[in-house]
Amino acid sequence: MRDRLERLIVDKVEGGILFEDAVGVFERTFIVRVLERAGGNVTAAARELRIHRNTLSRKMEELKIRKK
Repeated sequence: MRDRLERLIVDKVEGGILFEDAVGVFERTFIVRVLERAGGNVTAAARELRIHRNTLSRKMEELKIRKK
């Protein structure tokens, strides 16, 4: 897992991807996947992410992630 992540990071750095863009894509994708696993339940997803539900809702707004 760590090797795959390292290769991904090297690829993005060499490709000229900005840090802020890379973090945004990672964060959005991570949250969407956890929400899918939780069946769209924001409370359950927040629990799995170990963040407050309000924090997750705010992040979802920032990242334009819709509740399904």
